[in-house]
Amino acid sequence: MQKEKWWKSTVIYQIYPRSFCDSNGDGIGDLQGIVSKLDYLETLGINAIWICPVCRSPQADNGYDVSDYQDIDPMFGNLEDMETLIREAKKRDIRIVMDLVLNHSSDEHRWFVEAKKSKDNPYHDYYVWRDGVEGAPPNDLKAAFGGSAWEWVPELGQYYLHQFAVKQPDLNWDNPTLRRELYDMINFWIVKGVGGFLLDVIDLIAKDPDNGVTFNGPHLQDYLKELSKETFQRADLVSVGEAWGATPELAKLYSNPDGSELSMVFQFEHIVLDQIEGKEKWDLAPVPFLKLKEVFKRWQKELFGQGWNSLFWDNHDLPRIVSRWGDDGAYRVESAKMLAILLHGMQGTPYIYQGEELGMTNIKLSLEDYQDIETLGMYKERIEAGYDKDEIMRSIYAKSRDNARTPMQWSDAENAGFSTVTPWMKVNPNYKEINAESQVGDVKSVFHCYQKLIACRKEYPVFLDGEFELLCEEDEAVFAYTRTDESTQLLVVCNFYGETVKNPVEKPNDAATLLVCSYEDAGEWETLRPYEARMYLYSL
Repeated sequence: MQKEKWWKSTVIYQIYPRSFCDSNGDGIGDLQGIVSKLDYLETLGINAIWICPVCRSPQADNGYDVSDYQDIDPMFGNLEDMETLIREAKKRDIRIVMDLVLNHSSDEHRWFVEAKKSKDNPYHDYYVWRDGVEGAPPNDLKAAFGGSAWEWVPELGQYYLHQFAVKQPDLNWDNPTLRRELYDMINFWIVKGVGGFLLDVIDLIAKDPDNGVTFNGPHLQDYLKELSKETFQRADLVSVGEAWGATPELAKLYSNPDGSELSMVFQFEHIVLDQIEGKEKWDLAPVPFLKLKEVFKRWQKELFGQGWNSLFWDNHDLPRIVSRWGDDGAYRVESAKMLAILLHGMQGTPYIYQGEELGMTNIKLSLEDYQDIETLGMYKERIEAGYDKDEIMRSIYAKSRDNARTPMQWSDAENAGFSTVTPWMKVNPNYKEINAESQVGDVKSVFHCYQKLIACRKEYPVFLDGEFELLCEEDEAVFAYTRTDESTQLLVVCNFYGETVKNPVEKPNDAATLLVCSYEDAGEWETLRPYEARMYLYSL
């Protein structure tokens, strides 16, 4: 039965390991650091941890360039540390979800080293090659990090495809031997006891580069069905497909309740709205509030009973939501809580990105302190194109992936309690005010709000299977909805902005229970204070 799946009633916590906790004093977070914070995560209430890539890697793209899928990068520890993490997490009823990069490998992976030796090498066909002449790529496909998606290899007289960095050659999923290698690798980790997998840019694996098709290619569903059958269906696992190009119709295939493909899709339609239409993410625009409501409504309604949503605001590739769509100044606490309440009342599996539960904010760095390959590539391209430097920096302050990658703020001690030495990346200077130690025992804190929301999801079935109904669709400031099952209704009312507004929602009956609020208590029903959010539960 659909309701029996553990991942439908859990909340998943995402960890960017190099920035979470440093256990060995080298300035870089590691697996033992995660182990040391499992009690904190148990207190929060989560039951699964998604860990960004920790496999061996030259780190050209922070681990998303894998050189050995069955080993741990020494930066993070070793296989024994990973086994310890899986074991210790299990004691706390927490499962470990690995981030797997199946679209591409590192150019230092032994497969690619062999592939470059000759066209006749059996590993050559593990990658995507095209004959050509130097200086004239097969077509004008662009890489996500800038420049051509084709790289010339003179000794072979061929180009290889890389949809991301030059050091990330695309794998050729049309090759059944390559697919078998990947399935064997996944089963290796299943035997180790992991609880599931997040599949990075999985909708890119079935590319047809000759026709300009990069995502949702012609054989994608076939590959996902085979992948699931050969791996995920062999255990009680969660499988999450990161799919930037997903639509609700495609998501119904990815997350079909029959389990033939994946558990859920991780899609981004709501989170790419604050950019100028048809432009890049760096071209900033205010979030179109009515459109945001419409997007959430469509995904909630269309996947109901036919698929499963991932619910998220933040991850390692996105800026901090409280700085993005909230107010990281005067109303930081209230707006962080509002955004949490708004999201966690919906149907799907919520994700919390490290520090989100504290209301961590974006950071403004000097250009030389940014490390993200995408950010630096954009800066170079836009300077060459004649953009104003201050305008470029405004975009970086707003949208750089490094906003999410500053060290976790554990305490007001030196380096925010993340490390005993200078961290690999600068700590946000507001760690004295925003840190875990000050929030865990504080019932007014952002942490406590998240803790309460997680507990409610476990306690009340309406969170799992209640039907979504958007209220006040045309209201320019209030995001309100209900979730309704046979006996219970959940009402969520949120003022999305920093001005007091009239509450357009009809008051629930007096028997309604206020589950959580972004202020210490609910005010008058007739008005909503800046960023005020309330969640009520009542019997029908």
